[in-house]
Amino acid sequence: MLDSKIPSGALKDKWTNHKAKIKLVNPANKRKYHVIVVGTGLAGASAAASMAEMGYNVESFCIQDSPRRAHSIAAQGGINAAKNYPNDGDSIHRLFYDTIKGGDFRSREANVYRLAEVSNNIIDQCVAQGVPFARDYSGYLDNRSFGGAQVSRTFYARGQTGQQLLLGAYSALMKEVGKGTVKLHVRKEMLDIVVIDGVARGIVTRDLITGKIEKHAADAVVMATGGYSNAFYLSTNAKGCNVTAAWRAHKKGAFFANPCYTQIHPTCIPVHGEYQSKLTLMSESLRNDGRVWVPKKAGDKRPAKDIPENERDYYLESKYPSFGNLVPRDLASRNAKEQCDAGKGVGPTGQAVYLDFAESIERLGADVIGARYGNLFEMYERIVDDNPYETPMMIYPALHYTMGGLWVDYNLMSNLPGLFVIGEANFSDHGANRLG
Repeated sequence: MLDSKIPSGALKDKWTNHKAKIKLVNPANKRKYHVIVVGTGLAGASAAASMAEMGYNVESFCIQDSPRRAHSIAAQGGINAAKNYPNDGDSIHRLFYDTIKGGDFRSREANVYRLAEVSNNIIDQCVAQGVPFARDYSGYLDNRSFGGAQVSRTFYARGQTGQQLLLGAYSALMKEVGKGTVKLHVRKEMLDIVVIDGVARGIVTRDLITGKIEKHAADAVVMATGGYSNAFYLSTNAKGCNVTAAWRAHKKGAFFANPCYTQIHPTCIPVHGEYQSKLTLMSESLRNDGRVWVPKKAGDKRPAKDIPENERDYYLESKYPSFGNLVPRDLASRNAKEQCDAGKGVGPTGQAVYLDFAESIERLGADVIGARYGNLFEMYERIVDDNPYETPMMIYPALHYTMGGLWVDYNLMSNLPGLFVIGEANFSDHGANRLG
């Protein structure tokens, strides 16, 4: 029987009590321990750098030619934390509740509450690493809203948040590489986990340049290898996101949890060719100022500009007045598919809905919208050859993120002792749907 090792006591006290009672390692002994981290995205690079700073000896492995090519770089919209800078009623409990509710009440509550508690520390760490978060006129970190929230708690760096976060984590990692506390291995594919007497004690890798098979020993193995969206045809993941490492851990005995929980992101550029290998994500943040609509009449093929306001159905705003266009991602995706299935879809295939910025541009001006989303608009125009300042974007849901993953306990260790799983590779924080 699995033991999740959740601490006893009230939910809000679990992490505090756990930290107070957890066994510690003497600083002089930390250098005697060796840790392997597989993956150099946000979770992997941050974990490797942090453990090295604490005094452990770390080996970091990535399948790419540089940690900077990890798929975390593709994240656009932002990262949530309960700092409540806008003073709009946010709190640790509200972030916890929104995450639990957004995940259809299927997350592990203790892990989610801990994540809400440490969210502020994560932002502080990112700032210390040099992440250039957007700031308001007074110099405070700026916030915007994401789906599933009625407060502004998302910290962002224009539409390049993942890139800037990864560069911050990469700089911290490379600082430790320079100090000699982290040994970095690039272009290495993990082939297997070494298990000795039932405990993970290392990995077997293949050099993708020479083909050489190598073994690496450690006292613990940390997997941060991302999700499995590419198990489906046409996701937003890069083709290098192949989930082979997690699958090999599963074959070695690590349990897989909630594999059915895959997130369908509502704002992706629709399929536009027969030979595509992936789809392109358009940031969740666009729904702050963009309005989602379809023609009221099924089969209406007129261009968007020719459809008058009274013949447009802003279905999210009418169906969910409390959240409007910022409903959780699963609701936005489900409703978009329902509209298209009813014959109201737009575009050549009828498998798209409009995301319209005309009202926001008229209210705020094109310069303000450009400052917020200019790089996303440029990317859209480059792919679709349509100017979103003048014509509504066309979007459609696509596979984007996996909430399921390898099972872990409260300490993020899998059922295979010595194997820890972090980031998208584990299952613990998002339930049946991830908030933006």
